[in-house]
Amino acid sequence: MLALRLVRGSRWPVQLRRLLVAAAAAGVGFLLLCTLGYAVGHPEQSTASALRLLWCALPIAATVQFAVAVARTDPATRPRPGLSSIGLGPARLTAIAAASTAVACTLGSSVALLVYLHLRGDLTGLPFDGAAAGLLAADQPLPLAGALTLLAVVPVAGALAAGLALRPRAGAPAPEGAARPVPNGLPWGVALIAVGLAVETYAGRGGDGGVALPGRFDGSPAGVLAGWVLTAAGLALAGPGLAHLCGRLLQTARPGAVRLLAGRVLMDEAGRIGRPLGVVCAVLSGTLAAATVYEAGDGGTAFGPLTGLGAGVVLACTTATLLTAALESRQCRARTTEALARLGAPPSVLRTAALLRAGALLAVFLPLTWLVGELAALPLTA
Repeated sequence: MLALRLVRGSRWPVQLRRLLVAAAAAGVGFLLLCTLGYAVGHPEQSTASALRLLWCALPIAATVQFAVAVARTDPATRPRPGLSSIGLGPARLTAIAAASTAVACTLGSSVALLVYLHLRGDLTGLPFDGAAAGLLAADQPLPLAGALTLLAVVPVAGALAAGLALRPRAGAPAPEGAARPVPNGLPWGVALIAVGLAVETYAGRGGDGGVALPGRFDGSPAGVLAGWVLTAAGLALAGPGLAHLCGRLLQTARPGAVRLLAGRVLMDEAGRIGRPLGVVCAVLSGTLAAATVYEAGDGGTAFGPLTGLGAGVVLACTTATLLTAALESRQCRARTTEALARLGAPPSVLRTAALLRAGALLAVFLPLTWLVGELAALPLTA
């Protein structure tokens, strides 16, 4: 009940972020229900149904990542002085954050179930002249237990992930403005990217069997897809190191006050925004590779509606996670910004430093995204 009261009493930006989490959970829930409908309508194709369910793991992971990012920026679950005296210590606030995440995801799953039942005609008859009847197996009874189990995946995973991310840790937190450790995942990330691209190239030349995706994109060799997963993991792992490197580059060659400020802030925030930025880079490179394959092959039968929905959920959630991580970084350096303003720093200095940080990140990550996307598409178009 306390979690529900905190949710209801939050400001509109916080409510908007929770509604976005609910919308993402609704999209993933609809994908899971469509996978269940395919399994019910095609009982002889159990392998294809299992592969469709496996490919739903990508939208689930993106949604859970976004839900955790939203929970980290929720002011209602942030420890403040005096709350422990009324029973709201760090452990209780973590439980409230997990409960709030579960509430938002459950709302989205409920909306997905209602939409799915409406399109199947189980509520008010078949809409759209039965256009979605074949896709949703409207002529077969829906296993309610299986549907509820699938719809519970996102709320349970989101609540557990939020609880683990916000759990109290031993030791006092580092004061604001203190050095954070230098990210050390850049060499491993580069190695994973190289291995993934090598696996994609080898599998593309070998011409191994195809793997069916949730839509109608069935001609992808399994090794190519495994290589892309390794490449995406490498980009996510290398993201903090690349962001830290961007901060160092901003401070080279006798920097002035603005470049020095931008570089130090970027180095300080590398661990917070680097990983979401690497994930966005991986998603965009995969989108670029898919678009290249779409143009090179028979685009009319390559992608189905569920593939587009899943890709849209992944792209929207990863982008929203990056923006939420940037908001969290802004909240964490609020005291530093206030101190600079009290010392007489003009607002234009802070704006210029922010533009420099964004420009440095774009200058490094955009070419990397294009290069990885082109290399990933090369085995599929050769």
